[in-house]
Amino acid sequence: MEQDEILNLVRKKAENWLNSNVDEQTKNQIRYLLKNDEQELTESFYKDLEFGTGGLRGIMGVGTNRMNIYTLGMATQGLCNYLKKEFSQLKEIKTAIAHDSRNNSRHFAETTAKIFAANGFKVYLFDELRPTPELSFAIRHYGCQSGVVITASHNPKEYNGYKVYWEDGGQIIKPHDKNIIAEVRKISSVNEINFNGNDENIFLIGKELDDIYTDKIKSLSLSPEIISRNNDLKIVYTPIHGTGVRLAPMSLRKMGFKNIISVPEQDVISGDFPTVKSPNPEEHAALKMAIRKAKENNADIVMGTDPDSDRVGIVVRDNRGEYIILNGNQTASLLINYLLTKWAEKGKITGKEYIVKTIVTTELLVEIAKKYGVEHFDVLTGFKYIADVIRHFEGRKVFIGGGEESYGYLAGEFVRDKDAIISCSLIAETAAWARDQGLTLFEMLLHIYVEYGFFKEYLVSIVRKGKEGAEEIALMMKNFRDNPPARINNSEVIDVIDYLDSKSLERINSRNGEIEIPASDVLQFFTGDGSKISVRPSGTEPKIKFYVGVRENLGRISDYNRVNTILDSRIEGIIKDLKIQ
Repeated sequence: MEQDEILNLVRKKAENWLNSNVDEQTKNQIRYLLKNDEQELTESFYKDLEFGTGGLRGIMGVGTNRMNIYTLGMATQGLCNYLKKEFSQLKEIKTAIAHDSRNNSRHFAETTAKIFAANGFKVYLFDELRPTPELSFAIRHYGCQSGVVITASHNPKEYNGYKVYWEDGGQIIKPHDKNIIAEVRKISSVNEINFNGNDENIFLIGKELDDIYTDKIKSLSLSPEIISRNNDLKIVYTPIHGTGVRLAPMSLRKMGFKNIISVPEQDVISGDFPTVKSPNPEEHAALKMAIRKAKENNADIVMGTDPDSDRVGIVVRDNRGEYIILNGNQTASLLINYLLTKWAEKGKITGKEYIVKTIVTTELLVEIAKKYGVEHFDVLTGFKYIADVIRHFEGRKVFIGGGEESYGYLAGEFVRDKDAIISCSLIAETAAWARDQGLTLFEMLLHIYVEYGFFKEYLVSIVRKGKEGAEEIALMMKNFRDNPPARINNSEVIDVIDYLDSKSLERINSRNGEIEIPASDVLQFFTGDGSKISVRPSGTEPKIKFYVGVRENLGRISDYNRVNTILDSRIEGIIKDLKIQ
């Protein structure tokens, strides 16, 4: 489409909003953009926000491509219309709503509640901010047909988002995601949104559910006696201005830990995230204050959750005594190794148990599962696919745990999304278990490497914002498809998996038994030296991501530095060969 055509389309969409029932403040902002800022006008209206791997997410502002009460309202009205069709046999449709600490989150949550109520639904709305996983728990607890959480996870402060959940407590997947979008697209004007809800249909959820939720987390504990012996473990915890501020320490204390050290400056609930540039626990800068607090107190472990508390970053001392952030693959390996070891020791493995990971997550989890005779499943990136496996096998097999490299983990079946509150509690228990054996978590990780092999992963994210950026990312994927490399870093490419290719899917499905992997814009290259390179556009951010995984035997712990250097060199060679940095 030519630039003039795009601008004409954008202007037409903006004029439609001016002639609708949007509020006067919004109209004034649109008028300003029409007269003064053609570029921002285009970015705000050139497309409609759509559901990606995490739902609806975007920069807050006016326009069809921005998060505001009207784009949110159209999504909610479309969701309402779909729920009425899907659950027409029910006398009453129930929904639950939660929100994080971001600017406008409470306003967006209350707006969503009013629209649900206006459509005749019974609505459970948390009385204040809560972790995303507790929303998943609430849907199942109250027998809801759907739910929404207002959050943009760990995105920068200008973002907000809207995640939709289904009756099983998991995020929506095929066919519901596309069907909801189809219903939204039928709404031609914001005038069709029913904002005038009956407040009598809205019920506030308070502390009573927090108690039930954290009691369930405590029931996951596998080593209460070990915690009792190590209850003075020094844990520094930061919510990074988000929803974990109360429930993460509450859950840790219920598990039996007594020495929880806060970071007061980051206990302040704020959508401006005043102490960090980005509230992403994957980034060192976000955990800088917590690490400083750990050094002051000689802490054993640092935990930092993102604003909606579904991801957690873990900091431990390495073999030189320095505090380092574990990557998501390392934390997942420690957690899964602990869970499977303890399940085996307790005689709980009967042949029906399984773990789940995403296709871009470390293959080390597969090796650990093999040792204990536990089945494993690979799914696409996005925790909703892990939840779908749990739903698929419910009542037939037992989910022990699972995770993804992007700092999201889960154990147990009462929540159907990644859960940083559960993860903090069980990772602390893992640290207590290691300490009970005279080991730090990092030393425990080295023992895992010696037993199963040294797996190392690295992520390269290339950001390309806006319309032009989206086109550039699409072109990069096309080039990799049309001209796949024959060798990468002097190692032959022995297998290529294209998740848009039905033949590739057929091969993948055969590896996963009953689990169907839907088509997705993902490429994977496997080389003769055991490397795995995955390429995918992000579903929630303007990025294309390259996941590089390499492996090498580690004969003994004293060889760690030497083998680590070898793996670093291999990763650098792959990045250079693919020209991605």
